[in-house]
Amino acid sequence: MGTREVYEEKLRSGNLHHDPTMNPGLGCPRCPRCLSLLDPNSEKGEWTITSVLHDATAVAGSGFGAMLGAVYGFNTGIPFLQNHLKGPKWLPFVTGIPLLLMFSGASAAFGGFALPKFTQLSVTSYYAASSASHYGISLLTRKIEEGHNSGTWQEKLR
Repeated sequence: MGTREVYEEKLRSGNLHHDPTMNPGLGCPRCPRCLSLLDPNSEKGEWTITSVLHDATAVAGSGFGAMLGAVYGFNTGIPFLQNHLKGPKWLPFVTGIPLLLMFSGASAAFGGFALPKFTQLSVTSYYAASSASHYGISLLTRKIEEGHNSGTWQEKLR
């Protein structure tokens, strides 16, 4: 641990990569490289979401999928079994619970797969659109500034 001066010295010396900042005085427990949502994937030559974001969306997706699957399965599957199975009142529940658990598990697996893929798509699309618009705006700004600067040079020559 250290102070801001130690951190700035590490930045100047280039030793920050091997000794990431964990200084409580800086207000951030992670190094600046870890705060990005995207990582370059050198194998495929494209950008992917960070592993922390991938894991978080996989956990959230599987929980959300399991919850939706259980609610949907219970609200539609159990009444279906009650209408089609004749016998004691507990029979549809006993036969429906394993089916409900399998449907909920399949929904959790799908949610744990689909939500990280959707996050990958939305984050990379946002960054692509954002960088394209910034590039266009910077080109437009450069053209305006060049036009303004060339006009002032012509006035100075006269």
